[in-house]
Amino acid sequence: MTATQALALLLLIVGSCAIAALARRRGVAAPILLVLTGLGASYIPGVPEFRLSPNLVLFAVLPPLVYATALESSYLNLRDHVRTLALLSVGLVLFTALVVGGAARLDVPGLPLAAAITLGAILAPTDAVTTASIGRRLHLPRRLLTVITGESMLNDGTALTLYAVAVSAAATTVATPSPLSAVGSLVVISAGGIAAGLVLGVLIHRLRMRIRDPLVESALSLLTPFAAYLAADSLHVSGVLAVVVTGLYLGHHGGQAHFATRLQDMAVWRVATFVLESVAFALIGLQLRPVLQGLGTRNPARLATEAAVVLGAVVLARIVWVFPSIYLPRWLVPRIRAQDPAPSWRATLVLSWAGLRGVISLAAAAALPADVPQRNLLVFLTFTTVLGTLLVQGLTLPWLIHWLGVRAGPGEEQADAVAQAHAQEAASEAGLRRLDELAAQDPAGAPAEVVDRLRRLAEYRQAGAWERLPDSQPGEEGGPTPSAAFRRLRREMTTAERAAFIRLRDERQIDDEVLDEVLHHLDLEEAMLSRDEWDAAGGDPGPGTPVSG
Repeated sequence: MTATQALALLLLIVGSCAIAALARRRGVAAPILLVLTGLGASYIPGVPEFRLSPNLVLFAVLPPLVYATALESSYLNLRDHVRTLALLSVGLVLFTALVVGGAARLDVPGLPLAAAITLGAILAPTDAVTTASIGRRLHLPRRLLTVITGESMLNDGTALTLYAVAVSAAATTVATPSPLSAVGSLVVISAGGIAAGLVLGVLIHRLRMRIRDPLVESALSLLTPFAAYLAADSLHVSGVLAVVVTGLYLGHHGGQAHFATRLQDMAVWRVATFVLESVAFALIGLQLRPVLQGLGTRNPARLATEAAVVLGAVVLARIVWVFPSIYLPRWLVPRIRAQDPAPSWRATLVLSWAGLRGVISLAAAAALPADVPQRNLLVFLTFTTVLGTLLVQGLTLPWLIHWLGVRAGPGEEQADAVAQAHAQEAASEAGLRRLDELAAQDPAGAPAEVVDRLRRLAEYRQAGAWERLPDSQPGEEGGPTPSAAFRRLRREMTTAERAAFIRLRDERQIDDEVLDEVLHHLDLEEAMLSRDEWDAAGGDPGPGTPVSG
């Protein structure tokens, strides 16, 4: 890499993060603003040409993003929606590939069926980054967000597996496999990826439990998605599904890790996903010029028609599939209807419109072999469809959510707050019982004043959980609750203590190493106080904070 290329890459990363930060500050979906900015920048004189490297995306970008999403996802919630997720991540992928492939075959002159199905496989997987950011900002119900996020994790593996099979059929130098062989390959590759991910997840979890070194554990966490992808890929099974399963397993058992490991991992993955997502969506916009250059002298009107047909097929295929997949099983099987009541048609309509495509589709298109018929056209149709879903569906999705009134109601927020209060009460009681046992076993090792202080702290946390209920009232005199007063006063104290520590360092009464240590303890305490304030306000604790898991 030359100095000029390194500078261009640095400017891409810095610019992407700055635009994403601006989008977050303005309350708009960062991916959409990044794509639009990239589109405009691609035609600015002097801006270098950025070509999307499929190997870079499929190995360096996709695994960490999928892994971070899997870590934050709830295995139990996903298991509760396994039927819906299977119909969307497997059934809808296959249906989309067939519908889009059929539409492209009829609309594009001379396009072979295998190449058309390849295009369908490329455009089948959804990208939940934009949808999830919009959904969290507009407080979509947790059930709907779980389905959207889970689908985007799982359908990548199905689509890329189907893509590999379809490409082998589309390439002119390889014999076309039979349908039965293609289905068999799809099953084997998917099942192998799941098995590889589960084995690796178990091994890494046991290794982390033996290490018990937060720094080493966090380093291992950074390497895990790449190791899972490479291990599965070397076995010729689905690397994406391996990463998903590994992340779900480790996330489900994350509570057993060292507390410092959990704090470090959360911070590291927040930063990593922010940077990777920002750069990835900026690259989508910057692909316009290279994609158009690959088309040569094709008729612009004809290209526009073909792009509109493929985009329409992608959007309609999802709508046609989602409604029957949600309601038909419940109409046909009374047991399913009784155990899992159907969601409202409004929530289903939002789900059917949340089919945005992203960087995975572009990476798959860029990785097409040169001998695939009409390769440049397939890349162009992929780009226009990704761009169309991001702009058309992405810009109208917030309006649709507002218009339909699909959001987490006060009942869900109330239930969450009550569940948290009950859990905190049960945990406090368990802690107090253990405190009494220790005080009885070793009175000398548990001084009365220390026991009394710990008891008051447990009771404060227990009472604070109930005070944070949505319908909780202020104190008797109309003032703040005791826990709110505690947080406010303690925050003021930590500010004064931090200023005093810094003054003592400046006066050379303590060393910088001592300052770092004492500030670290203050930072942890202030983070806990801030977490309590966010919970009390019912707000979002900040960028990149997990919403589940």
